Amino acid sequence: MSDTTAGQVLTTKDGKPLKAALARALRREKLRSLALIAPLLIFVLLTFVAPIVDMLFRSVENGIVEETLPRTVAALRVWDPESAQVPDEAVFAALYGDLAVAVEEKKHTRLGSRLNYEESGISSLFRKTGRRVNRMDEAGPFKEQFLDADDKWGEVATWQVLRQFSPRYTDGYFLNAFDAQRTADGIQMKPEDERIYMLLFGRTLFLSIVITVSCLLLGYPIAFLLAALPLRSSNLLMILVLLPFWTSLLVRTSAWKVLLQQQGVINDFLVWTGLISDASRLVMINNQTGTIIAMTHILLPFMILPLYSVMKTISPTYVRAAKSLGANDWTAFWRVYFPQSVPGIGAGAVLVFILSIGYYITPELVGGTSGIFISNRIAYHISSSLNWGLAAALGTLLLVAVMVLFVVYDKIVGIDNVKLG
Repeated sequence: MSDTTAGQVLTTKDGKPLKAALARALRREKLRSLALIAPLLIFVLLTFVAPIVDMLFRSVENGIVEETLPRTVAALRVWDPESAQVPDEAVFAALYGDLAVAVEEKKHTRLGSRLNYEESGISSLFRKTGRRVNRMDEAGPFKEQFLDADDKWGEVATWQVLRQFSPRYTDGYFLNAFDAQRTADGIQMKPEDERIYMLLFGRTLFLSIVITVSCLLLGYPIAFLLAALPLRSSNLLMILVLLPFWTSLLVRTSAWKVLLQQQGVINDFLVWTGLISDASRLVMINNQTGTIIAMTHILLPFMILPLYSVMKTISPTYVRAAKSLGANDWTAFWRVYFPQSVPGIGAGAVLVFILSIGYYITPELVGGTSGIFISNRIAYHISSSLNWGLAAALGTLLLVAVMVLFVVYDKIVGIDNVKLG
């Protein structure tokens, strides 16, 4: 650094302003740090953020109607959906032009499948009409020809569905996820026998909480024992805790099917010991009991590990000091030891709950109709029904529910109290 006097600008040895040189060096340091974390940042964006954004978009995206039937959508804007009359000839003419192009590009079946989620029978309507549209007279009249192709074109409900789902974005998927529907009288709940998703959401949250509590009740004593034993013994027992990770999830779940069924190992043992009669075998499979037992076994290590890592840091001298001051074993544990293990409880509970709320393989195999989760319906709509919009809406609601519970947990317990050791 060059010699300076009062009032002069500080410079580096080569004559450059010191402030600018420091800013440039700091900028280079930040760029170097960014370059180090860039691969991880890109990986997180591609594998975590991008799928969530795509899910949020698919839950409201509905461009297929406008893209497939652009002239029909424009013509339907002047039609009153609450009228008792089907649209006029101009709308049918626009529908003919759009369908002729859609059939040539093989888009009409995709449109029919999309609208069939909202109104049963529309998929077959578009398929049947698609086979007839090339034989229609281009000079018209189009209304009569469409009615000859299928009587559903003469029903006001068909056109109401087209009009309702013609916008590029829709709330229809979220309404279905809430067991609701939009009718001529506004938004209404579906009939009782058609409401399934709110029931599944409630069951998923309830069973996840039960599984979390079960893992805590079983895992806390095990973690306490591991932390209290000498290192050699605790390491040996820790291998037994980690042993399930060396076995496939599908194999472990299938093993529970063998154990829990009415002719399975557990029932055979209970009958052999005389605890139950052969005619009173317990039903522990294809219900909520099977789901709770199997998932508790699968997720138990995720509760034990955070608990053990926190308990290992608790000095035994605290408990001995409490006893030396007159506290009995229970008081020393509850007033001294347990509060220090709360961070491990918080970490294990959050981990187990988040994992259990999104499980679908185990409930699918052992849960039956009364033990499946909302994630099973999401998987069904993704892989079987191909209703990706409804699956995205259900996934979004599940994500929101988890975030709300996370905020509530932070308010009650405090996220700062969650530690992994």
